[in-house]
Amino acid sequence: MPRPLGELEDTVMTRVWNWNRPVTVREVLEDLQQERSIAYTTVMTVLDNLHQKGWVRREAEGRAYRYEAVSTRAAYSAALMNDAWAQSDNPAAALVAFFGMMSPRQREALRDAMRIVQPDATSEPVPEAAPQAVPEAAAEVAPPGEAAPERGR
Repeated sequence: MPRPLGELEDTVMTRVWNWNRPVTVREVLEDLQQERSIAYTTVMTVLDNLHQKGWVRREAEGRAYRYEAVSTRAAYSAALMNDAWAQSDNPAAALVAFFGMMSPRQREALRDAMRIVQPDATSEPVPEAAPQAVPEAAAEVAPPGEAAPERGR
């Protein structure tokens, strides 16, 4: 996965994603200048860096380039989540903690996504984790390949 985007890179990529078509440095510059003062060369450098990192492709048009996103914002977000999860020493506990941070609306989006990914699976509801229960639940989830700790009997 490419490295996470820096703040200015993310701002520029957001413009490219929003347009959903090949854009020029000038178009991005003019859009950004509605909110902040920024130089043409700064935008050009950021788009060149994004090209080198594999986030955009470019095609020459006269003396300039047109830049186009290689993937969607959703794919970028998913790659970041996957990378963060993969770096955890206890991925199951990380998921439990993550689910516990979700709003009801986010949990509903998770349910919808699971129905898409596993359309014929028997529908087990996504637990409504209470935030205060997350640390205890996370501590009880064993890393893959290890036995879960036994609850007090």
